[in-house]
Amino acid sequence: MTKAKIAISLPKDQLARVHREIRAGRADSVSGYIARVLAESEKRESLRALLRDLTEQYGEPAAEDIEWAERALTPRRG
Repeated sequence: MTKAKIAISLPKDQLARVHREIRAGRADSVSGYIARVLAESEKRESLRALLRDLTEQYGEPAAEDIEWAERALTPRRG
């Protein structure tokens, strides 16, 4: 992937969060953190588009389908 260097300005509280993520080992650098957040945003938007397409093609899910999905996706305790 070709990279380009840019300068950005962030509110101090957002920059502090980025630095906390780096210190906690959840990001390698400010650039790495921002790249990860952008990639996650792109994935969410892609999923939203897929859901819109499926809804247009097949209609809204039935109530029993939503209930099944909620049961299937709820972590089990025990």
